[in-house]
Amino acid sequence: MPFDERLYTREVLEPAREAGGVPPEDLRARYQLREGMDAAEVTETVRQVRRCWRRARGMLRYKRLADRLEADHARFAPIFTAAAEGDLRPLLAALGESEDRAARRLDEALGRLDDAAGALRLLSPALLATIARSCGIGQDEALSLAAERSIEVREPDALPEASPYPGFGKVREALDTLGLPHLGRFLFGDRCAGMRVLDGFTVPGAAPVPEALAAAEQRWAARARGPWTISADTVLAALHAADPAAMIRYDVVSRLRERLREHPREGSLLRHATTELDLAPGDARRLVFAVRAEGGAGGGAAARLRELIDTGQVHAAADFAAALDPGALAGEAAALATEVRGRLARATRLRDRARAALDPDDAWLALRDALQRVPDLPGARELMARLAPYPARSPRAEAQDGEVAVSWQPSPSRAGRIVYEVYRNGTPLVTTERPSARDERPPVNVPLVYSVVARREEAVAMPAAATAVVVRPEPADVALVAGDGVVSGRWTAPAEASRVVVTRDGVPLPTDGAGFRDTGVVNGATHVYVVAAAYPVPDGEVLTPGVRRSVTPRGRPAPVPSLTLTPDASAPGTFLARYDQPPAGTVEIVALDGPPGWPPGTTLSVGELRAATRPIPAVPTRDGQAVRPRSGESVLLAVTVAGELATVGAHVQHVNLPPPGGLTAQRRGATVYLGFTWPPDVPEVEVRWNGQHMIVSAAAYRAQGGVRLDVPEGAPVAIEVAPASMIRGTRVRGPAAALRLPGHVPVRYDLVRQGPAWRRSVVVEVTADRPVRLRRLALVLKPGHVQPTSPGDGVLLDAWTDLEVPARLTVPAPRQERPYWLRCFAEGPEDGVAGPGGEVALIDPPVRRLKVD
Repeated sequence: MPFDERLYTREVLEPAREAGGVPPEDLRARYQLREGMDAAEVTETVRQVRRCWRRARGMLRYKRLADRLEADHARFAPIFTAAAEGDLRPLLAALGESEDRAARRLDEALGRLDDAAGALRLLSPALLATIARSCGIGQDEALSLAAERSIEVREPDALPEASPYPGFGKVREALDTLGLPHLGRFLFGDRCAGMRVLDGFTVPGAAPVPEALAAAEQRWAARARGPWTISADTVLAALHAADPAAMIRYDVVSRLRERLREHPREGSLLRHATTELDLAPGDARRLVFAVRAEGGAGGGAAARLRELIDTGQVHAAADFAAALDPGALAGEAAALATEVRGRLARATRLRDRARAALDPDDAWLALRDALQRVPDLPGARELMARLAPYPARSPRAEAQDGEVAVSWQPSPSRAGRIVYEVYRNGTPLVTTERPSARDERPPVNVPLVYSVVARREEAVAMPAAATAVVVRPEPADVALVAGDGVVSGRWTAPAEASRVVVTRDGVPLPTDGAGFRDTGVVNGATHVYVVAAAYPVPDGEVLTPGVRRSVTPRGRPAPVPSLTLTPDASAPGTFLARYDQPPAGTVEIVALDGPPGWPPGTTLSVGELRAATRPIPAVPTRDGQAVRPRSGESVLLAVTVAGELATVGAHVQHVNLPPPGGLTAQRRGATVYLGFTWPPDVPEVEVRWNGQHMIVSAAAYRAQGGVRLDVPEGAPVAIEVAPASMIRGTRVRGPAAALRLPGHVPVRYDLVRQGPAWRRSVVVEVTADRPVRLRRLALVLKPGHVQPTSPGDGVLLDAWTDLEVPARLTVPAPRQERPYWLRCFAEGPEDGVAGPGGEVALIDPPVRRLKVD
């Protein structure tokens, strides 16, 4: 489908202008792209759209929008450059992102419309247009969104500015004396609910206004005379002197204005209008909306002048002011007309100065200042479009790895936004603001002339051309391998090259087209190889500088005949690998998951070795290396490396099971609780104690929060925890972590308070399963609600040394304010008295015996 410029102006440019000069986010609409377009159609459509922008820029109403569109296009230029070369993927990705941005813009507009409409669900056309411009959408689209949100767009109703009755203040005083909230209640009483004051005055179910006025007169005439009847007479006189409906409308509006000064919320203002002022809900919404919208600009000549100035039509404003009658230019209009004439006069002088200027930059700056004052100044934009910048200087083109880097010194012009268009052999390549560009896909073996054109707006400078360059890529993926008395090489030849030439130390070598094998080398000597591509030219061929590689062939390295591995006691997790150092080369220890696939003595390339093995951390030692293999089973292989060759040596099977860390044990009665840090990559551990053992998995350890062992209370226990793993059907056990707990003697005590209140005592009864002597037993008191935790955590009531158990001890009851705690602490037994074992385990009685409330 051919590009329709009128349709594009109507559907894209005009809505974007109404939206405040914000282009559509959707690139499909911005560039008139359709589904199924190929690369050529995309390129041609974009070219026609940009030509439409340039034509639209000549019209004042679209100038700012066209400038914005062109500025944005610089961001999308690489996408369309790729499309012109047949790659539509960047464009498709950008289209998806633009659709997401457009959707987010609509969501933002919906939210702002909701916020602006509030509880009234009313919006003025001016505010709708403002929201549409700030969100970058068209006014029609904003109207559709408002309808979708049930928001009514309308101008606020005109409200009375002056009272229809000169003495309305007296009427208000009279209504206040009568205790009536508004004038309608005076005429209709409680039946005025749902009163309508807009589009004609009505009260549902009530008599017409004349009848209601007559009824009110009869009602008040029958009342006894007093202050209230005087107030009623004041109101009745006013109703006879003016239009009652107009007075009621003014009374309601004035009361709403008064309430608005309190800055209430919309809901509160609506409730006031419907419940206290008895307005129908529809009229209440409209009146609240109109009262809140009051204070807008007036009309007349001043408003028209302000509108023209705000839209940038200053010259048109001057013509409008000149056409007005002198009497119409008063007040604000006269001030605006004076402002317009001054701006036009100053802008005209700047335009004339630009026409006479010899320096295009001075002229451009003068025109810019003129257009800032008068955007529609006749002839200014056309003159500015002819002011080309100074050309770019000293362009250079350099071939680099199959690409061409183009650089130049920027234009010395100091005015306006300068962009640079880069051409290759006259074909547009890229547009940029930087003084450099890169041609990533230049033709090969063809003279290329790159030129740079500096552009300011629509005016372009003379092209600046760089010296011709020819792109001749070097061979790629050049790889040389040195062996024992031989060097071989491979590469990928450029498609346009006729052949590849290889030299060693300046001597040509035969090749097979994609590689070579050189046996005329000396082990231990460094040789320089140059791999160059040859390209055909009319008078023969041209060689590239070539890819240089230096290699040193070496003799076949000798293998390591034997390898031993022992734990390093000074560094847990480290093992000492010992071997006899071969006469040449370096020894590396590498790891494999299983036995090596090469027999000892096999020589292979270092690259092949690296691909089949994994390195392990190692530190050289006097007779080998200190290595840290990973946890689990692996094979450690000793390899002798010399240059690009590696010879396989001895290997050892190794199972690395690190011991658990932080082993702790706590005895609680006849149970010992073990805790430790589970070793990494270990599936299970074996626990041994006092001739017993058990296997604990990692899952069981986590589920139980540790390991529990059954041990008699008084018996000492030696505990070992070792990592374990099943290797080919056999459980392998690693180094263990161990600790020992001494036995202890359980000693129980009880506290009994006895005797009369004036001579009460505390009896401490100490018992044990067997005779034992305590080195010391202390009774401690601590006031408050927290029990003592050590002999020093409280007040010492009494202490006994060398105490034979069982024993019965008595101390006077303390004179202490309740609550308080009593608790005993013990040391012992002495060696040899309690039999083989360790310390005393003093067991507390129940809490009710310890705490005194």
